[in-house]
Amino acid sequence: MASRADQMAASLSLANFSQATELKKRLWFTLGVLIVFRFLSFVPLPGVDPTVLAQLYAQTQGGILDIFNTFSGGSLERMSLIALGIMPYITASIVVQMASSLSPKMAALKKEGEAGRKKLNQYTRYGTVGLTAVQGYFIAVGLEGYGAQSGLQAVVEPGMLFRMTAVISLIGGTMFLMWLGEQVTSRGVGNGASLIITAGIVAQLPVTISNLFESGRTGAISGMLILGTIVIGLGLIYVICFMEQAQRRVLIQYPKRQTRQGVMQADRSHLPLKINMANVIPPIFASSLLLLPLTITQFAGNNVNSESTWGGLVLSINQYLAHGTPLYMSLYGVLVIFFCFFYTAVVFNPEETADNLKRNGGFIPGIRPGKNTEMYLDYVLTRITVIGAIYLTLVCLIPEYMIAKAGIPFYLGGTSLLIVVNVTVDTVTQIQSHLIAHQYRDLITKAKLKGRTR
Repeated sequence: MASRADQMAASLSLANFSQATELKKRLWFTLGVLIVFRFLSFVPLPGVDPTVLAQLYAQTQGGILDIFNTFSGGSLERMSLIALGIMPYITASIVVQMASSLSPKMAALKKEGEAGRKKLNQYTRYGTVGLTAVQGYFIAVGLEGYGAQSGLQAVVEPGMLFRMTAVISLIGGTMFLMWLGEQVTSRGVGNGASLIITAGIVAQLPVTISNLFESGRTGAISGMLILGTIVIGLGLIYVICFMEQAQRRVLIQYPKRQTRQGVMQADRSHLPLKINMANVIPPIFASSLLLLPLTITQFAGNNVNSESTWGGLVLSINQYLAHGTPLYMSLYGVLVIFFCFFYTAVVFNPEETADNLKRNGGFIPGIRPGKNTEMYLDYVLTRITVIGAIYLTLVCLIPEYMIAKAGIPFYLGGTSLLIVVNVTVDTVTQIQSHLIAHQYRDLITKAKLKGRTR
């Protein structure tokens, strides 16, 4: 039988928005932050020539720069103040989260409650500044030599002053985006950092779709192939929506407790284990590890002698690890599977969960508390992670195969599709929760008024 909350969620309609004043304020605030983010993506770094950059960016396409450029909404291509986007903050958050699971000292901080959480957030911010400074310095150095062989110069006045200015500007832009994301999380709707990444990806969609139909108009690809691409894309979206909400519910039973009426009652609940507990982390890590050496060798390939040992190695890496090659696809799938198991082991600890259940008097029917419960949870988690890893691998490899083999100019990969769908579902869920809370407040208010009139 459906609960009262499920019935209210099913009866939600757009008419309820007119009465939910707080939700409308949150939505307008979120929309305003995303507009500011898009404006900032068109503000270039001081000392950079945007016209020359537009001519030179095509030379390094296919590397990790494409992923970062997609996540930043084209800011990296234009080398704006937020060229690095919010990715340094995301990377620092993941590193701190993994460290809190692997390091006993960090794990102790995590258990300290609000004070420990603030300390971990402080470490995350320090890590964001450090990563942005390192990446910003290498970007500034790379910009100074960008297009030297072509006779073009992306930087107006190269030197240490430009490097310092670029690093400070990039740090300011990334930290401002981080602050905007935190404001959206607290005062808006949804996760701020995820919404900013999603806005950057969605901002590239019109250009991508127009290129797809332009290729069909000129005859570069057939109309049936375009139709097949749309059908496969919609199918992938459906599969992602289904799998991201799929979970294995482990029955948890608590001993009988005596109620006020003297009745002995046993409590039951469920421990939900998501099929894809690693979320979008495995594709991001796998893409970064594969495309990082390719990007470095692409930069170095313009300055090496093909007859030397180093030059031959660089050209071989570019050839065999090129985007869409069988070796690249195989390594990509293997890395996605590896990081899926690795990150799942980091975020979910069966031993800790079994200890918490035993401490609170809970147990799984038919399984002894303690070590047996830990082994059972590890067994169940391993089985569902296999399904999640296969699902992630297929979602990531199908778009890559279509781009590489079918020649489709549709550069929205599986990672981007996962992020967009996940964030959209999460945002819609939060909007529904705000509407349900608003309806509950109305019910409570009406009940109080009726109580006063009696």
